[in-house]
Amino acid sequence: MANEPRAQLRALRGPRVLTLVAVQFSIVVICMLATLLVALQVQHTSIREETGERTLAVAMSLAELPAVVDAVGEPDAGDTLQPIADLVAESAGVDYVVITDDEGIRITHPVPERRGEMVSTDPSVALGGETFVGSEVGTVGPTLRAKVPVWRDGVVVGTASVGILESSISAQLEDRIWQVVPWVIGAGLFGLACAAGVSLVLGRRFDHLAVAAQELETQRRLSAALREQTHEFSNRLHVLFGLIEVDERGEALEYIRSLTPVDSLAADPELEQALSDAPVRIRAILAAASARLCEHGGQLHADVESDDRAVLELIFDDDAATVLSNLVGNATEAVEAQGARGIVRVAVEAAPSGLRMQVDDSGPGVPEELRSQITEVGFSTKETQTMDGLVIPRGVGLGLVRRLAREHGGDLVISDSELGGARFVATLSAAGARGAGGSSEAPTAGRIAP
Repeated sequence: MANEPRAQLRALRGPRVLTLVAVQFSIVVICMLATLLVALQVQHTSIREETGERTLAVAMSLAELPAVVDAVGEPDAGDTLQPIADLVAESAGVDYVVITDDEGIRITHPVPERRGEMVSTDPSVALGGETFVGSEVGTVGPTLRAKVPVWRDGVVVGTASVGILESSISAQLEDRIWQVVPWVIGAGLFGLACAAGVSLVLGRRFDHLAVAAQELETQRRLSAALREQTHEFSNRLHVLFGLIEVDERGEALEYIRSLTPVDSLAADPELEQALSDAPVRIRAILAAASARLCEHGGQLHADVESDDRAVLELIFDDDAATVLSNLVGNATEAVEAQGARGIVRVAVEAAPSGLRMQVDDSGPGVPEELRSQITEVGFSTKETQTMDGLVIPRGVGLGLVRRLAREHGGDLVISDSELGGARFVATLSAAGARGAGGSSEAPTAGRIAP
């Protein structure tokens, strides 16, 4: 099966990314609302400043008109000034224009009934020769207004007041906000999209880092366990060396038998006969596998063919031993559960052109759709094993076999076996093996083919 920690991290990746996106979405929304509030405040301040400046400019222009200066204080001033006030209000886009005399009595007003009455707000600032700009509540409602004095011959003879309703200012502010809102929302959506993209990228990177960290921890713990085993193995070698050094061959063999079963060849005359002329490495590998099978009632059959024993001894090097050991080990593990029905068959064929190793088993086999994946490092169809709470990495052996075979100019081929399980055929070219050392000798065509 695939590496369990990786699978767990992949299962957690979705919720982790969703959580990260949700947090970033909240941040984007908060920033968007804060931006909208700031924009609202800025627009509100800007509109009021613009409105105040506009009302003041209109009021000052009105107060300086000769017709207004000459008419204020005259008996028929209303007939002269009301049309002017209406025209100014319409052309300037203000809500009201009021002209008073020097006592604060209205000469003009948008509501006819209010003309001739005292103004509803304090006119003393303007009548005192000063300018006033601010919000007040008058007869038409809350307004932002400007009041300026009307001068004639250096004397204040009246006032000119221009105002814009606060409701008009609010409507203008609302219009501006609706102009800004799409941009703020668009910026927020763009920021959210960018945040989601960054979350996905960072999520993958964090997952990779988490996987790497977990694998590093696994390797660290494995290294510690291997150091302990190496120490124990070293102690056993010292004992064995001591027995051999004092020529206690029988004691040495008994000590080895106490550590691992090694009597399988003696217990299986047929296998011993088949391996009688085989190199010691092949005998050792197959003897260990046979012993393991015997524990479960299974059988191992072997056939070692070579035109020249010396050639087989020469080309069956460390890499070949690694390949055969991994293939036989996998086959043995595949049939252990079958008990007495478990069979592993090994054929080693050597020629000057290279080496061919075929291992068949009666196990469950390898589905065709998995044969291209099973040689990938880290991929395994076997159950995860643990040792002292430590997950043991799987999916290493076949990847190593394929790499070694290809480095030696050969390959690894997986197919169905007539025994009912899987067949693994590994080939190593003699020229390919020597090629790593600089020889360019071409392989000889013959039996060594996958």
